[in-house]
Amino acid sequence: MSDLILVLNCGSSSIKFALFDTGAQPLPRQPLWNGKVDGITGPAPTFGETGVAPGPVALDAAHPYNAALQHIRARVLERVAQGGHRIAAVAHRVVHGGAKYFDPVRVDAAVLADLKTYIPLAPLHQPFALEAIETLLATAPGLPQVACFDTAFHHTLPDVEKMLPLPYDAWERGLRRYGFHGLSYEFMSVALAERHGDAARGRTIVAHLGSGASLCAMQGLRSVATTMGFSALDGLMMGTRCGALDPGAVLYLMEIEKLTLAQVGHVLYHESGLLGLSGVSSDPRVLLQQEAGNERVQAALALYVRRIVREIGAMTAVLGGLNMLVFTAGIGEHNAAIRERICRELAFLGVALDADANALNAPVISPAASRVQVAVEPTNEEWIAAWRTLALVGLPGQ
Repeated sequence: MSDLILVLNCGSSSIKFALFDTGAQPLPRQPLWNGKVDGITGPAPTFGETGVAPGPVALDAAHPYNAALQHIRARVLERVAQGGHRIAAVAHRVVHGGAKYFDPVRVDAAVLADLKTYIPLAPLHQPFALEAIETLLATAPGLPQVACFDTAFHHTLPDVEKMLPLPYDAWERGLRRYGFHGLSYEFMSVALAERHGDAARGRTIVAHLGSGASLCAMQGLRSVATTMGFSALDGLMMGTRCGALDPGAVLYLMEIEKLTLAQVGHVLYHESGLLGLSGVSSDPRVLLQQEAGNERVQAALALYVRRIVREIGAMTAVLGGLNMLVFTAGIGEHNAAIRERICRELAFLGVALDADANALNAPVISPAASRVQVAVEPTNEEWIAAWRTLALVGLPGQ
């Protein structure tokens, strides 16, 4: 019988899960089995898993999120029993740990209550992971649960990077730049050291480009600056999120155009970015196919790339130079055209691309003569959560 770590990554409309076998040492990077319930709040939710293509799944319309959790739980228990395994612990990706939680923590009722106080800091993300934790505390109270925080990796940011230029009592109340995508960046700190050694410990910028997107400037593989701030709305332009925006534009939408707070929030989170500008899609793959002759699509892609290039320039200034640029997450790992456009604009820094390596999504996509090494490194947030959970709970297999 093998002990398994179940990792749950709960988003606003999807729940991803992965199971890692602690019997193998070191912990395998690839899960034994994984899957996803998608479109939870939409009209046609789907469920897919290893070896099974996504297909329709029936969810209780009144409580679709809880129904999705119960569907995953039933399927996991069935598969685990078939394989003669047992769930030894559950790791949860929790978006916000505030200024208190810098390391994974075992969750009990008191910790859960504490984490609920951070819901106002991440209202579109925090509640879903906590609902899963609360459900498991009620139905499997003896099962160890560990919260792994997306904000934790950035606790090494200096105060000058954390502060917002608001009255000082805002800082004292917790209004500060926290940074996100921390599990992805923590995995990068492990994987880059393994692949590139000391070269990765210099002045490195990691570009996490997915539906959500951010940059992290690292020195010694520790976070020293990042583009997301108080919320996951800040920084780079994203698939449906606006990224950094003049607050005056928000005031205008509310005061002059009379949008409610809820309407403004919906626009900024769900109707902006690539989707909002292009009017076509939030996916660069789709936009690249429709770019010719479509001025809105051209404008959307141009601004998307410009925002990334501008922020890489700012991060380079903070670092005092740049030794390595790393692309990760869905777009960063797989979209050679977007990488090429970004790197073309960074030639002044000494960034160069090997076109053939870039087309292959190779681990290193810059030629030897490039002053800046350019790399592609797949992220693995689920593994880092499982790995940290092993260390905390004390199971064999680390």
